[in-house]
Amino acid sequence: MFLFSLGVVFKLVNIQFAEGEKYRALASQRIVKDFVIPANRGNVYSVKGNLLATSIPKYDIRIDAVTPSVKNFEKYLNPLCDSLSKYSGKSSSYYRNEIRKARANKNRYHLLARNISYSDYVRFRNFPLLNLGAFRGGLIVEQTTKREHPMGAIAQRSIGYERFDEKGNVTRAGIDGAFGEQYLRGENGHRAKQQIGKGQWKPISDANEVDPKDGYDVYTTIDVNIQDIAHHALLKQLEEYEADHGCVVVMETKTGEIRAISNLGKTKKGYYSELLNYAVGESHEPGSTFKVMALMAALEDEVVDTSTVVDTKLGYKQFYGRGIYDTHGHGKISAAKALEVSSNIGLATIIDDGYSKNPEKFIDHIKDWKLDQPLGLPIIGEGKPVIPKPGDNIWSKNALPSMAYGYNLRLTPLQTLAFYNAIANDGVMVKPRFIKEVKELNKVKKTFKESRMNNKICSDETLKEIQAIMKHIVERGTGESLYSPYFSMAGKTGTAQTEYWMEGWKENKRYISSFAGYFPADNPKYSCIVVIHKPSVSKGYYGADVSGPVFKAIAQKIFIDTPIVDEVESLEVKNASIEKEFESYYDLAQKHKTIMPDVVGLPVMDAISLLENMGLKVELEGAGVVKSQSIATGQKVNKNQKVVLKNS
Repeated sequence: MFLFSLGVVFKLVNIQFAEGEKYRALASQRIVKDFVIPANRGNVYSVKGNLLATSIPKYDIRIDAVTPSVKNFEKYLNPLCDSLSKYSGKSSSYYRNEIRKARANKNRYHLLARNISYSDYVRFRNFPLLNLGAFRGGLIVEQTTKREHPMGAIAQRSIGYERFDEKGNVTRAGIDGAFGEQYLRGENGHRAKQQIGKGQWKPISDANEVDPKDGYDVYTTIDVNIQDIAHHALLKQLEEYEADHGCVVVMETKTGEIRAISNLGKTKKGYYSELLNYAVGESHEPGSTFKVMALMAALEDEVVDTSTVVDTKLGYKQFYGRGIYDTHGHGKISAAKALEVSSNIGLATIIDDGYSKNPEKFIDHIKDWKLDQPLGLPIIGEGKPVIPKPGDNIWSKNALPSMAYGYNLRLTPLQTLAFYNAIANDGVMVKPRFIKEVKELNKVKKTFKESRMNNKICSDETLKEIQAIMKHIVERGTGESLYSPYFSMAGKTGTAQTEYWMEGWKENKRYISSFAGYFPADNPKYSCIVVIHKPSVSKGYYGADVSGPVFKAIAQKIFIDTPIVDEVESLEVKNASIEKEFESYYDLAQKHKTIMPDVVGLPVMDAISLLENMGLKVELEGAGVVKSQSIATGQKVNKNQKVVLKNS
């Protein structure tokens, strides 16, 4: 017994002094723990200040039923229960029984309300007993935040999010994900909590040890009006053609600012939602929209000029043992016409004849235009372009003619749009941009400006020729069904086979329909690309039929709903026929003062105005155009003389 007692004493001394710090720290960790308080994430706004994404604080309200003194508990319990009853609609007696039961069971973490708004949280803090705070009233407040998108599903993927799973892995999508870590996230706070049993933790004090610092607000380049137009135009066409997925991007020509981006894919249930950011992340064979790049290279190197005659045969021609087809036979046509009618044979012939002995020269143009590398966007998941070159596994003699009409290479929709935007922007290629500035409240922390990728993609002569051809494509080429006399557009249609390497393609053909261009044609304000994957072949698959109408609808509605210029300089619109009529009317008015003029053929209102200014009294029979006059032409007239004008 003596030895046993001696051992116990030794162990106690050892724990107290030798290992005391270790066990005290362990006990402290188990009793008190530092909890992270997430910072309020910054808001995401449109270019005009419309809210696109925001963090909404939500609160859980609990009560430590043991903490209040007997005096305070009995004094304020009934008023507290009355207040809770008015808030929830449950009876006051219900809350009285629940809170008394919690006190009897020594429940220090009894739930009163879950997931309430900030205004309701303020209301709870003023309830009797709870208004005494954490120590005297037992109030426990726990805050969480929820990310919400006021525009709903529109541009949801492009606006994006930043999510963490239970293991700490993070998924960052869209603008919110791209700029979350640097600007939106803010700095987390800390709050000490004490363990009160059963895995429950209660804040030690009513205040935080370290308050969280809210994130900055990000102002994007998105215009909600244009975004709404683009989203619904794309959705309508996807539904009509039962397509698999599609995207549309509208970009401001001078700055490269993205005004709208919509990505819609068909879900398993058959409706369309923002599943993936196809415009940024999906690289594919562009098809005929690449023909513009091919002809620009040939014109720049003077391989051809726009009038060079190209023999497209009758719609079929072999290149190195492989046949290339056109939808229609065009025979011998000019190089410009080959692009207007989107002749595969025409462009393949031009590029093969001009570069087959030196293909690197053609590839160098693509590299100069930065089409062989990603745009370097901040949005995560940008697709990688594929541009083959001699020596690559996918290079062959047929590689060059295939590239001429958009096969055997891959580009993302945004890459293609950046190039077309450069054509609209007098040859200056600017980088697509999603963010305009970062603010802390109303204070600007950082501004993002135009970033140039290429100061001049080609000579002015080549640029004017390409611009003219793209305008003609809409007026009389493959895009003539889109032509409107009320607003001008320029662009290129694209129709490309996809998944043609898969077995059974001929029995189940799949296409990618696209249209890229800009508007207005002569003084471009916006560029736009529409890409729709795998429309129902039975309903249509050509770029002009499937994607072109989306482009036109967007251009038309922007013209109608969104001013192209900020200031209207003049309301006068000259019309040649009206100008001519006015000049003849003016000549009559100046020439005839006392001699009856010939007013037959004039509009009635013009004739009345002219004759009354001469001092005559006009009597009118009928309306429209004057058919006869009671006083003969050339006869001398006096003031107040009566003249009858007839319409019949």
